Formats: sequence, C-alpha cells, structure tokens
Amino acid sequence: MTGLLYLIPVALFLGGLGLAAFIWSLKSGQYDDLEGAAWRILQDDDQPKP
Repeated sequence: MTGLLYLIPVALFLGGLGLAAFIWSLKSGQYDDLEGAAWRILQDDDQPKP
C-alpha cells in the first residue's frame, strides 16, 4: 500500500508531462500539413538540379 503513495504522484506527473508535450506540439504546428509528407515521397528528385 505504501508503494501506491509513490506510484500515483509519479503517474500523474508523467501524464501531465505527456499532456504538456502534446499541447506544445499542437501549438508549434506539428499537425498542420498531414498530406505534405505523403506527396513529397512521390516527387522525383533523381534529376540533378542545374
């Protein structure tokens, strides 16, 4: 039972840390262009640029 006294605050802290990281990624624009990477892989970059 005394282990729960340590594990519950640690779990809450880690959950809050994950939530803060998710909110930061939303505000920094990580999810703005979901289709761009899928189309970029199809572009032909084999030709040398002049």
